[in-house]
Amino acid sequence: MVEKKIGDAEKVLEGGIGALGKGTMGFKQEFMEFLQKYQVIGLAVAVVIGTAATKLVTSTVADVIMPIIAVITPNGNWRESILQVGPIKFLFGDFIGAIIDFVIIALVIFITVKYVMKGDVSKKI
Repeated sequence: MVEKKIGDAEKVLEGGIGALGKGTMGFKQEFMEFLQKYQVIGLAVAVVIGTAATKLVTSTVADVIMPIIAVITPNGNWRESILQVGPIKFLFGDFIGAIIDFVIIALVIFITVKYVMKGDVSKKI
């Protein structure tokens, strides 16, 4: 046992620290397996596309849908509506706008996933 440890120490001294990792799997191969196993690249692409989709949906809500709603509402600028209860001011117009943004984003994601998963024939448990 002691001889094995001494042999390992000699390998480190002779071949450098890199010699220890060569016994099992190289760093590059291990890193590539990590990327594939946890689908890191797919996750990164999803985050980038999700960020772009969020900007698109927010712009659609702010620039297309909200002007139509502003015409329907009595004072027009409903996103700045405030409910004041004593000294407390509730920005419920902005909150309702965020809810509408969320619902539209969730709807777009639902439709996209439903369309993409239509071709998936594997069974989900």
